Amino acid sequence: MFAAMSALVALTLSACGSDNVPGATTAAGAADPAACAGKNSLTAEGSTAQQNAIAEFNRVWRQVCPNKNLSYNPTGSGAGRDQFVSNQVDIAGSDSPLSGAQVAAAAQRCGGNPAWNLPLVFGPVALVYNLEGVDDLVLTPELLARIFSGRITTWNDPAIAAVNPGTELPDIKITPIYRSDSSGTTDNFQKYLSAAAPQAWTRGDGSEFQGGAGEGAPKSAGVVQAVQSTAGAIGYVEKGFADQGGVPYARIDSGAGPVALTDESVGNAIDQAAFAGEGNDLVLDLNSLYATKEHGTYPLVLATYEIVCSAGYDPDTAAAVKSFLTVAANQGQANLSAAGYVPLPDRFKERLLKSIDAIA
Repeated sequence: MFAAMSALVALTLSACGSDNVPGATTAAGAADPAACAGKNSLTAEGSTAQQNAIAEFNRVWRQVCPNKNLSYNPTGSGAGRDQFVSNQVDIAGSDSPLSGAQVAAAAQRCGGNPAWNLPLVFGPVALVYNLEGVDDLVLTPELLARIFSGRITTWNDPAIAAVNPGTELPDIKITPIYRSDSSGTTDNFQKYLSAAAPQAWTRGDGSEFQGGAGEGAPKSAGVVQAVQSTAGAIGYVEKGFADQGGVPYARIDSGAGPVALTDESVGNAIDQAAFAGEGNDLVLDLNSLYATKEHGTYPLVLATYEIVCSAGYDPDTAAAVKSFLTVAANQGQANLSAAGYVPLPDRFKERLLKSIDAIA
């Protein structure tokens, strides 16, 4: 389960030293100075979706490299990217990669070198709801698009009843709950709707909610709290936050039958994701994943990036960034499932480690 959420997650964790990281330990078991090189303190800011994964990565980092510390401020993906571009933090955590003008601005911040988007955390997005007496709810991409754009407004609408035979749906108002802050989760949710229900969702995507219906709530914890306190509410939030709040979440029927959110069904989806390019900037093309109709696949998955300079850090910062990310990609994945995330598939890990190693 996720750890308690705070306005500032300042966590001291250490990095380098398991058999999974070549050279991370000496024969005597002590930390290898080369693998734990660099300054002791790093700063990062951004995605609330990944804050508890970062907490786990920090815990492991400290185990391997004593005295290392990463202070992470979970202010949302948009704020994290802004802080990185303005050179206020070493790393940005973001549910969406840099785009548009931020690419050029980040390159300027990195001394004329490109910033890289490195996918380090995968987490399913749960469709949490508050319907008394309804323990099992099935929704389709088209229904979600119509609900979050305000075109279906009551839970006993015939279109919802048609995919929930035998379920007594209450005649109450649907209240969509969306992120009121700039959010990569919102961006990914809207990209999912655009790919999976292109005829029903024509509002576009982006870090700001475009649906025009419902009520906003700040950050992931705020969405859970709003759903809990509002009869008839439905919202989108990372699975770990849903589990921590004890709220139920819907199954998704993409055309091959309802699929529950499980490690297996999410893993099936991640295997369908592809990289958008061939270099060390590992932006993912998630359209094929979002639009999948494969049996047993839960398609609403969030890929969370660490945004870093490919070069341009001072040497101590570069070494510490590489140390933290290497441990996060290796030993740090071991306990992510219990926190609501999905460990990195091997093919992603292999390519990710090559990019981390290439940071200059």
